[in-house]
Amino acid sequence: MLKAAVLGATGNVGQIFVQLLENHPWFEVTTVAASERSKGRTYGEASRWRQTTPVPEAVAQMEVVDISPKAVKNVDIVFSALPSNVAGKVEEDFAAAGYVVVSNASAHRMDPDVPMLNPEINSSHVCLIEQQRKNRKWDGAIVTNPNCSTTVLTLPLKPIYDKFGIKSMIVSTMQAISGAGYPGVASLDIVDNVIPYIGGEEPKMESETQKILGTATEPAPFKVSSSCHRVPTIDGHLEAVFVETEQEADPKAVAKAMENFVGEPQTLKLPSAPEKPVVVTWEPDRPQTRLDRMEGNGMSTVVGRLRKDPVLGGVKFIALGHNTIRGAAGCGVLNGEYLKVKNYL
Repeated sequence: MLKAAVLGATGNVGQIFVQLLENHPWFEVTTVAASERSKGRTYGEASRWRQTTPVPEAVAQMEVVDISPKAVKNVDIVFSALPSNVAGKVEEDFAAAGYVVVSNASAHRMDPDVPMLNPEINSSHVCLIEQQRKNRKWDGAIVTNPNCSTTVLTLPLKPIYDKFGIKSMIVSTMQAISGAGYPGVASLDIVDNVIPYIGGEEPKMESETQKILGTATEPAPFKVSSSCHRVPTIDGHLEAVFVETEQEADPKAVAKAMENFVGEPQTLKLPSAPEKPVVVTWEPDRPQTRLDRMEGNGMSTVVGRLRKDPVLGGVKFIALGHNTIRGAAGCGVLNGEYLKVKNYL
């Protein structure tokens, strides 16, 4: 059993890391770390637990330590749920101290020597770790997962890109309030309302999609245009996607490519890998956020309303994924599992 630390453990994504790692066959949470105001308290006291399952008993009794390599000792992997404005320097300190850091933060996603893994799609980018270690002269590593909306989007894009090619694409998102963290968006702002702006989200979707679907060193060449909106759902990002393909793409052929799509996590039978990364439904009113966000234990993207696009000449569809599981902590745990079987831990 490998020992795991969770940085930012008291926040919403940190709590989901703790939740997903309970009874994990490979990883055991032995250290929880958070900000100065939580340090020294038990995790049960400091976390203000907001998940649907009870806080794991063993973790609840742990003392919260500082987010520094001096305070976090004797662990094999570090899962980071730190805010991006804090994560950059802290994660570098851990990597320099020899730790492998799996990060949910955006601070290092676009660094050219940091792999940003959505592992069914671009697990080969893990090769960047060797370049990172050489460039930065450290024994540890930083590996990130993408932004929540990008993670949901790129799973169904991958089989389209591989089989039909992509010239350009447009995506319009309807993103859940949990994506803003806790306490998130004020109730007077979001109840009975849609907010047509999420700071920094659109550039992330555009650049991260190109990095994930490109090679380890070159982004994918197609253009991406995104518009991101906050809606009053709790969990689950819904995305309307319009794809201009290089080759003729019949919706049924696209659906078949999506349904047959698997990646290395499936062939390796990683514990958190969903059997089907992309699930296609032909019901006219699905996917729906409340009904479909937990598909594949929250690790699959559900695609529906797949049809021909008369303007771009490709296909258009709706994609739905759980933003704090597949789009955050779940993808991080899956990346940790992949690093283990590839002997990076």
